[in-house]
Amino acid sequence: ENRVTCLIIYVDDMVITGNDEEEIKRLKEGLFTKFEMKDLGNLKYFLGIEVLMSPKGIFICQKKYILDLLAEIGMINCKLADTPMMVNQKLFMEKKAKLADRNMYQRLVGKLIHLSHTRPDIAYAVGVVSRFMHQPQVAHMNAALRIVRYLKGTAGHGVLFRSNGHLTKETDDQHQATSL
Repeated sequence: ENRVTCLIIYVDDMVITGNDEEEIKRLKEGLFTKFEMKDLGNLKYFLGIEVLMSPKGIFICQKKYILDLLAEIGMINCKLADTPMMVNQKLFMEKKAKLADRNMYQRLVGKLIHLSHTRPDIAYAVGVVSRFMHQPQVAHMNAALRIVRYLKGTAGHGVLFRSNGHLTKETDDQHQATSL
């Protein structure tokens, strides 16, 4: 039979999922006898990813993560960008260009990489800016900040894993309009 049970653990957070309700129940009971735990019910938030379940499927996004990032880097009131990267933009290392703060750049790009898990629309641009982690220049930082400006205007976008097995890009507004 095609029964599956998955246990995902990250530090002190745990997700149990699968299609075998009896096995999930047995696993939970076993864990509760060995460890002090609390069952929080259906998954709503995990590692910065919001999870919304409905008859349409499972919608994941990182709206809160994006808003927190905007606040952290002081860009709550920033101007929006229509695209994650300027059309035909080429980034490269210039010999005498001004350097950006490396720690800040690496932290920002790391967060953008995490965001790309639910935002395939930024994956290419994030891949481009991630090439300059070792010695970021101001032009690279500006490109990374453009991605953030794009995310501000599209914070509610995410991925919908449809009940029928198809994958689509939607916004949380579209999803909530049809959720439970």
